[in-house]
Amino acid sequence: MTQIQQAHKNRQIVLASRPFGAPTADNFNTIETDRPQPKEGEVLLRTVYLSLDPYMRGRMSDAKSYADPVEINEVMVGGSVCRVEVSNHSKYQVGDWVVAFGGWQDYSISDGENLLKLDRNIPNPSYALGILGMPGLTAYMGLLDIGQPKAGETVVVAAATGAVGSLVGQIAKIKGCKVIGIAGGSEKCQYAVDTLGFDACLDHYSDDLAKQLTQVCVDGIDVYFENVGGKIFDAVLPILNSSARIPLCGLISQYNATELPQGPDRMFSLMGALLVKRIKMQGFIVFDDYGHRYNEFSEAMVAWLMAGKIHYKEHLVDGIENTVTAFIGLLEGKNFGKLVVRVGPDSLT
Repeated sequence: MTQIQQAHKNRQIVLASRPFGAPTADNFNTIETDRPQPKEGEVLLRTVYLSLDPYMRGRMSDAKSYADPVEINEVMVGGSVCRVEVSNHSKYQVGDWVVAFGGWQDYSISDGENLLKLDRNIPNPSYALGILGMPGLTAYMGLLDIGQPKAGETVVVAAATGAVGSLVGQIAKIKGCKVIGIAGGSEKCQYAVDTLGFDACLDHYSDDLAKQLTQVCVDGIDVYFENVGGKIFDAVLPILNSSARIPLCGLISQYNATELPQGPDRMFSLMGALLVKRIKMQGFIVFDDYGHRYNEFSEAMVAWLMAGKIHYKEHLVDGIENTVTAFIGLLEGKNFGKLVVRVGPDSLT
């Protein structure tokens, strides 16, 4: 190992405190440690691309959930695309691209478990964090396995230009459905129609969202892919058709909530609609439930991508020092496309 390599430091962003409501910069600390050294059977990974996703807000809380919370002063969790910098593992060579769960830091150590090796000549390695990664698998399985759309049906998707929603709508169009998106702002809505091919897209900032949704969904809603919750679900619920399906992927509008929303208790109307209309509403944790079907998804998505049937947009942020600001913006809907931080250079150091 050269003196230059020995001098490398590891920048880490750790959870400093648990947020009450929306996270702020004060909930994070950036520290610098020595670069870790791999033992026998381990590899040293250098983070090149870091994925930022809404689920990370839940991991900042110590409330009981499907995954353990990030502990105070621990590195924030996150999927990453990395270069193998040093290898003491027979299955990995220096320079290999891998998908890992390295978190918000420059370097991490792995024993090879749960690493996904990528083609060394992959043209867009960061796509493994989006269209060919967790968001893509989420959209594919949530829509097709739970939503089960049929040609001619109406599919509505919230957060329609996000990493998951943009793919949900395009897959639904491939399956012959009428697709209505809901997104934040006219630019995103126009992109959903002009580039992604949605039949319509509504701005959730509009005062009359419920009225507009009724007007465009003249035959009701057969599949609603839920990413947001809140007022959007309130607008959707009354016009769901009998035997409608709701893949429940996320509730980003509620992640920073510190109390129940104002107004009447909505539980009775929700339960009543589920019963009377025989609606199927199902949550899912994508890798727990569908990880074994990744190859099926990958084969289909790569074919659609190569055929030009799927469009994909990345929101790329440069520098680990901008990670916290980008993450806070993600929870406010400021990103446009799949949010990825470029932590370091593509080439080996």
